Amino acid sequence: MSLRLHFYGAARTVTGSCFLLETETARILIDCGMFQGSKSERELNYQPFPFRVGGVSALCLTHAHIDHSGLVPKLVKAGFDGPIFATAGTADLASIMLPDSGYIQEMEVNQLNRRNSRRGRETVSPIYTEADAIACLRQFRPVAYGQWLDVVPGVRARYWNAGHLLGSASIEMEVMQGGAEQPLRLLFSGDVGPDHKLLQPDPDGPRDLDYVVLESTYGDTDRAGITIERRRRMLRDEVRAAMRPSGVLLIPSFAVERTQELLVDLLELIEAGELPAIPIFIDSPMASKASAVFKRHAGELRNGSDLIQALGSHSVHFTESVEQSKAIDRIHSFHIVIAASGMCEAGRIRHHLKAWLWRDEATVLFVGFQAQGTLGRILQEGASTVRIHGEEVKVRARMRILDLYSGHADGPELKAWLVDRLPVRRGVFLVHGEDPALKALQSSLADLSHVPGAVIPEIDDVYDLAGEQAVRIERHEERLPSAGAGHRDWHNDYAQLILEINAAVEAAADRKAKGVIIRRIRNALKDGSEEQVR
Repeated sequence: MSLRLHFYGAARTVTGSCFLLETETARILIDCGMFQGSKSERELNYQPFPFRVGGVSALCLTHAHIDHSGLVPKLVKAGFDGPIFATAGTADLASIMLPDSGYIQEMEVNQLNRRNSRRGRETVSPIYTEADAIACLRQFRPVAYGQWLDVVPGVRARYWNAGHLLGSASIEMEVMQGGAEQPLRLLFSGDVGPDHKLLQPDPDGPRDLDYVVLESTYGDTDRAGITIERRRRMLRDEVRAAMRPSGVLLIPSFAVERTQELLVDLLELIEAGELPAIPIFIDSPMASKASAVFKRHAGELRNGSDLIQALGSHSVHFTESVEQSKAIDRIHSFHIVIAASGMCEAGRIRHHLKAWLWRDEATVLFVGFQAQGTLGRILQEGASTVRIHGEEVKVRARMRILDLYSGHADGPELKAWLVDRLPVRRGVFLVHGEDPALKALQSSLADLSHVPGAVIPEIDDVYDLAGEQAVRIERHEERLPSAGAGHRDWHNDYAQLILEINAAVEAAADRKAKGVIIRRIRNALKDGSEEQVR
């Protein structure tokens, strides 16, 4: 029997989730996500797929987040015409998130092409358009939790609630093996939710497996003792500390679920008299659309009635147009702005950051994971100057972190989740994490019985699963070196160098000192060029 598993994304990095299960007769994709983070990683989105699209039989989606679903329109545009299996919640969210992703790409490419034209550079095309995204939705097939479905002949799947997001799932698969009496059993965790999530149930899943592919986003984190009540108290303290008469609290946030959770918590604090009636602006058309989806699915959510009440509060203002968004920055009293994207890589949050970062009456509160190389991570790590929309912006605003709204389980919760899946006979693959988280979780799992040592695959790795243990197969191409996955790249270093040069020249005492700095830089560039020639 031939059975191989390809790791085309989310390997030693958090984004770009994409795995290909290859049997003797079929090729099944699990997720088809977009890469985020450093420019080197994002460039992978523009490259051809590393597999033959026409040979893919079916796609199984774990959930709608763009790092898991964002390249589905590109896949369909490239010729994939098979079914896309997803829960109803995932399909509903994808119907707004994927077209929005296409629209954002079109807008960003238009801006880039205007700059490229002025610089005499070639124009570029978006990965896909809004129309491409709408077209791919026709191939979605709804799946119910807990019911087996035949993906292709010889392979069936069952979806379990992962507790991460509306519609999120861990996907169990059984593959028939020639004359074997029992099928090979695999489980793709997707993103596993934490305990005590406001809107989602605790994650669920099957036992007695051969292989588990397990996410590791917070594998090196322990949020022991965190409850919804304690989280609200900490949020209250952050808001109180941010309050300035003419200030703002900017919260970069995923438009889907995290924004809704924040709203419920803020409104609970206001209703309880813990906070004054602060104006809260949800500056994200996507969040408005997502909130409508959540209303339709309120009966499936924990605390769904609380969410509906929060969405109707007089303190909450949803902005749609660009003019409404710009008007927020002209408010002269304290207010809260929640805007996408959560990692500050796109969306309206960048405009608000540009308007407020240089002002010391502003506070930026990070409530979720910030991948290496993103603007959010750079700010989180204490940058004094950043570049936004091609301009330098001084950072005088306060940076705060309240990473308790994550939809991901922490290290102990991931370990407990895996214990509930035991026995796992042949292997565990750790994915969807940066190196510190991956290695910490790998070490934590080492003392478990009834499970082999966990493996950390690299991007484009292939493993043969037909034997008693997984065997790594030599690969011939390398789209992204392992040293580049989940790390800052030369683009980040270059941008930082430009900022440092500008700061050094600006700080120089006089024209002569400025000239000395510039001359030394030129000499260093000349020496570097000569060294390359030698």
